[in-house]
Amino acid sequence: MKKIFLAVLALTFLLATGVTRAAHPAKSSQQASAPQAKDSTPPSYDMKPQSLQDLEAMNQKFVTLAQAIPADKFTWRPADGTRSIAAVFLHVAGERYGILGLMGVAPPAGLDLKNLETSTTDKAQVVDQLNKSWDFTRSTIDKMTNAEFAKPQPKLGPEANSGDVVYILVADAHEHLGQIIAYARVNGIVPPWTVAAQKRAAAAPAPKTQ
Repeated sequence: MKKIFLAVLALTFLLATGVTRAAHPAKSSQQASAPQAKDSTPPSYDMKPQSLQDLEAMNQKFVTLAQAIPADKFTWRPADGTRSIAAVFLHVAGERYGILGLMGVAPPAGLDLKNLETSTTDKAQVVDQLNKSWDFTRSTIDKMTNAEFAKPQPKLGPEANSGDVVYILVADAHEHLGQIIAYARVNGIVPPWTVAAQKRAAAAPAPKTQ
């Protein structure tokens, strides 16, 4: 009896499924093949000014954090085989030149890009390299026209363009800022912008009670 009941239940399910499909035979295929309406909404993100604004904010944080870290900590590293604090900052500087190179921009003459990351642990020189690389990056992006942002970069992908290279710069900056913040925190150093925010919060008047 149990086997008969299960067989009837299975048959009922199959029949119900078949009825549904028969009633709507082409629904799923029609949905899949329906053309997407073209989005004519103007873009809300103008990449040139927005990327420059974001990258400048990132550089300010890199520089102020480098200035807040004691000079004797620039050789600190979380483990053997990892980058030191100085090397992370110099890596950021070097990657700016390297990433811009993906769209054919040559680094400044005489720059030893290959060895930049290990070139110094001197705090003042590290900060100087951060600022120099940012000046170069800002000048390069600022000179780009809209047509240059749209210039194809087939080596990076079939639909890649120079705007994608600038996007990589932005993403890379955020990645390494998170890294160097972690380095600083492990060494008991609070990022200066966090200190400023804490001071503003402490100075703000207490909310009025009803």
